[in-house]
Amino acid sequence: MSKVWFVTGSSRGLGRHFVEAALSRGDKVAATARTTASLDDLVATYGEAVLPLELDVTDKTAVFESVRRAREHFGRLDVIVNNAGYAQIGAVEELTEQELREQMETNLFGAVWVIQAALPYLREQGSGHIVQLSSAAGLFAMPLGGAYHASKWALEGLNEALAGEVAEFGVKVTIIEPGGFATRDGKNPDPLANGHMAELNPSYDGLRRRIAEVAGKQPAGDPAAAAQTLLKIVDSGNPPLRVLFGHGFYPMIQKAYADRLKTWADWKDLSAEAHGNLDQEDR
Repeated sequence: MSKVWFVTGSSRGLGRHFVEAALSRGDKVAATARTTASLDDLVATYGEAVLPLELDVTDKTAVFESVRRAREHFGRLDVIVNNAGYAQIGAVEELTEQELREQMETNLFGAVWVIQAALPYLREQGSGHIVQLSSAAGLFAMPLGGAYHASKWALEGLNEALAGEVAEFGVKVTIIEPGGFATRDGKNPDPLANGHMAELNPSYDGLRRRIAEVAGKQPAGDPAAAAQTLLKIVDSGNPPLRVLFGHGFYPMIQKAYADRLKTWADWKDLSAEAHGNLDQEDR
């Protein structure tokens, strides 16, 4: 049985490949983008199987209307993919209030609006799968990524809570955590030149160079392969809550979690003191 998808950020990158993979196997897709002109070739190829929708996910009213139109057009919604987002780069000291708010409005609030708009339909059906694009950046943090990490860490917690809330309705949740993927002209984009940079502070120039060097060494994943992997996940009867896409950042993630556990263990006596009113045996 074919599935009906609702995918944000469908114009390029992983979102575009997700849409193409779903359509190529006979599924139907409501594909959203800031401008539907970027989806014209999909309509030409797949016809009525694709519903192009112009959408800025920061517009809550527009999100609810787009989800409603998609459900009305196809009669149901099976897979909701929250993919729209971008990475704001800059030291915490450099970030303007506007840049930080815009990062959260797109990456976090945009995802919330889609979830809230779609859930009544999924609950009514007693089925559905919400797929949240997070990032390896939602599992650890590096300098110059404070705003982006904040948005992705927030999505991790939000969707883990969501999974527990909707399981009884037959709705599944999966958080996808990609590493670097070749989604712009076959190359990883320059992480320090993405068009959303604050006015640079020379104090952080050395750090910028070091981070760029580390990022440049990460292997670029194949977005087409990622799309095929997503198909397997949404077809699974027992999909994972979290799954990494790519393995380049795996050692860093392992170290981050090991360091946290060690720190908590090293300071457990002080943690007990902070609680107060504990016998020595409780420590």
